[in-house]
Amino acid sequence: MSEAWLEEIRFNDDGLIPVIAQDSESGKVLMFAWMNRESLNLTAQKKEAVYWSRSRQKLWHKGEESGHVQQVLDMYFDCDEDVILLKVKQAGGIACHTGRESCFYRQLQGDEWVEVESVIKDPKDIYGNK
Repeated sequence: MSEAWLEEIRFNDDGLIPVIAQDSESGKVLMFAWMNRESLNLTAQKKEAVYWSRSRQKLWHKGEESGHVQQVLDMYFDCDEDVILLKVKQAGGIACHTGRESCFYRQLQGDEWVEVESVIKDPKDIYGNK
């Protein structure tokens, strides 16, 4: 696969681009993460999401520890060429490290954040006692 398509991407000053992962069937936003050129290229090649972990400063193949891999069905980028949207099939129905379907499980109701999505699987059962 040619890498010419990567030249159109406008990475930020840190060499990263924001990425939104969306469930391909429901349209629900599952998570937000970052990719660098290498992780974006690997994602396109493998058809599985590979992100850049800013906290660990390394590539992060989604599901490498949890088994909750994101199969990438489609990849889009926005009109400004600086945001990527992945349409994914989420293994296990869990995208969030908290054991929920989505990382966006808190909703502002009045003046407080309310958890509006239940835990599908306890993180201790996913990751052990890490």
